[in-house]
Amino acid sequence: MIYLASASPRRHELLCQAAIAHTVLHVPSPPGEDEPRLRGESPDAYVQRTAHEKALRALHWLGMNVDGAQPEWPRSAQPVPVHPVLAADTTVILGDDVLGKPSDAEEAAGMLRRLSGTLHEVHTAIVLALPGSDVHARAAAGPAKPAWRQPQSNQFMCDVSRTQVRFKMLDEEEIAAYCASCEPMGKAGAYGIQGRAARFVEHISGSYTGVVGLPLYETARLLKQGGVAI
Repeated sequence: MIYLASASPRRHELLCQAAIAHTVLHVPSPPGEDEPRLRGESPDAYVQRTAHEKALRALHWLGMNVDGAQPEWPRSAQPVPVHPVLAADTTVILGDDVLGKPSDAEEAAGMLRRLSGTLHEVHTAIVLALPGSDVHARAAAGPAKPAWRQPQSNQFMCDVSRTQVRFKMLDEEEIAAYCASCEPMGKAGAYGIQGRAARFVEHISGSYTGVVGLPLYETARLLKQGGVAI
């Protein structure tokens, strides 16, 4: 059994589709839609870093000692069994630009205009975190002093799915109608290929499930490499 460190219902549904036993781990998200991109950071490095941070935050939530943990990162108030953690992040890349989640309909429309008639890439990074044996100790009567283990006790494995997607030319009426559906919100690049935006896709080369948000082939391979029974 694994934890899925994601609030995305699409990732949960994909794991169910693949019959991979899991529990959704509800780790509070940091404020804002997207993690800022670092100066000089490539889109590929960006998505791997953000997926890795999601895995770190999940381990910290479980009570593990993690290298680089921030003081504001929350911990679960209740003892939680420790299992391997799967985290993922998806980004849409146009040229050297990362198109994250739109903040409103106007920004979504702007992203769709940029994607109209173009070939872009969708990168989904997945990280499997294999926690060490020691966790933050909590007594039944209240919190106890933590028994920390060294950060290197946690192991991390990563893979990236890279898919090319070509959109047809979109007219303003199509863009307005799609934005009015609210489907672009909460999705990288302002579209969901599994929804109404499937009508926009002329061609795809790579992983369809990677564009949805969790590449199942790469995920199953990573779990197997990490010794997780599926």
